[in-house]
Amino acid sequence: MSVYEKYEAVIGLEVHAQLTTNSKAYSSDANDFGALPNSNVSVITLGHPGTLPVFNKKIIEYAVKLGLAVKGNINPYNEFARKNYFYADLPKGYQITQDTTPICTGGKISIKTKESLKEIGLIRIHWEEDAGKSMHDVDPFDTLIDLNRAGVPLLEIVSEPDLRSGEEAYAYLTEVRRLVRYLEICDGNMEEGSLRCDANISVRIKGDEKFGRRVEVKNMNSIRNVQRAIEHEIVRQIDLIEAGQIVSQDTRSFDAVSGTTFSLRSKEMANDYRYFPEPDLQPVLVTENYIHEVKKMMPPLPAELFEKYIQLGLSDYDASVLIDDKYVALYFEELLKHTANKKSAANWVMVNIKSYLNENAIHIQQFGVAPQKIAELIQLIDDNKISNSVASQKILPLLIQFPEKSPLSIAEENNLIQESDSSLILEFAKEVIAKNPQKVAEYKSGKTGLIGLFMGELMKLSKGKADPKVGNSILKQLLDEITV
Repeated sequence: MSVYEKYEAVIGLEVHAQLTTNSKAYSSDANDFGALPNSNVSVITLGHPGTLPVFNKKIIEYAVKLGLAVKGNINPYNEFARKNYFYADLPKGYQITQDTTPICTGGKISIKTKESLKEIGLIRIHWEEDAGKSMHDVDPFDTLIDLNRAGVPLLEIVSEPDLRSGEEAYAYLTEVRRLVRYLEICDGNMEEGSLRCDANISVRIKGDEKFGRRVEVKNMNSIRNVQRAIEHEIVRQIDLIEAGQIVSQDTRSFDAVSGTTFSLRSKEMANDYRYFPEPDLQPVLVTENYIHEVKKMMPPLPAELFEKYIQLGLSDYDASVLIDDKYVALYFEELLKHTANKKSAANWVMVNIKSYLNENAIHIQQFGVAPQKIAELIQLIDDNKISNSVASQKILPLLIQFPEKSPLSIAEENNLIQESDSSLILEFAKEVIAKNPQKVAEYKSGKTGLIGLFMGELMKLSKGKADPKVGNSILKQLLDEITV
């Protein structure tokens, strides 16, 4: 057994989701990524004496949505707290956050890995404001400060230490990102910093209940890099323990180029943030009636849709692809209202429509063909009026070009209605067999796969209009009747 197999990792994640409100948490300053540095600021953001915060009530709605989505407990009484520490990009010298009364406690997020399904418990979700941004790589001599981000609202999602690998962390973060995007409370773009993750990692001998010495890793700009940092850190800590050394309780950062972590600062003692109730903001009361109103605004959630699609008879893979993007799922949901052929509907969305979207670099919200028209197209195929290839290769492009037309009218205008007259198809089949005596002999000798060649020739003669099922049946019958 490998020395590494003696140990298990214990991992908890702290995810900061930057909310997509129009204004900041406690001021009317714009919440706008990409604006000129230090342009979205005011005396409140800059912490000038005598200024007072005003709470952005949209944050309550977003927080309750997330709490409901993870099946957590919504706290009816919510105090604000000051978290005191000094950074150059924290103008007030403190953050307004929550301490003893987080908006949500408990809850869970289900993840799927190669091995199994697993539920990851949540400790809490609370709101707070972001700090500004220090930039160390713009000027060779000085650190520059952009305070546009200062005061932007966040929800911090703190997991239980239930994760055991980098793979599980990857799956968890993927689910968190999908969830906040479905709820439309955060765009989930880690590369822009709107979704950020700190990983708390320790290792212990398998079977031990006591946790090892915890290391926190920060500054990871992609879900893949979170996984890489965790995998590196697990090996690093085990190597230290096996060498008889002590794992320092550091705060570390991840170097994506080398794939290693490095120490930022020692964290031997717990930080004393000197939390105390925010004197300038009254507590927020969240009533059952308010929660009920927010619940009515909730969209279908990915986990619910996944289970629904499995119950419809779709595979795990198909269901996963369909729920990956909220608007793809909503398009499919609308399509299901107009067709009983669930599998065909899934294939049209996953293959034909998504291929068109990818080739043209557009989102499904820009796709002009209504789901009802795709349902009509599926019905034409099911009624044997057109073949699947004619539908995808000829009618769909015309439908995209003329979305106001019906698939049937396009098929009729372009002479694409499938020929199901067996007497006419019989004549085509006889002609194909007569023209290919050598292939007929090979077919009769056991090369039954040549039926595809005969079908191809038949489709050419019929200019693609012959019903493939009828043609295939007639060809087999004629070939079986031939004696050699």
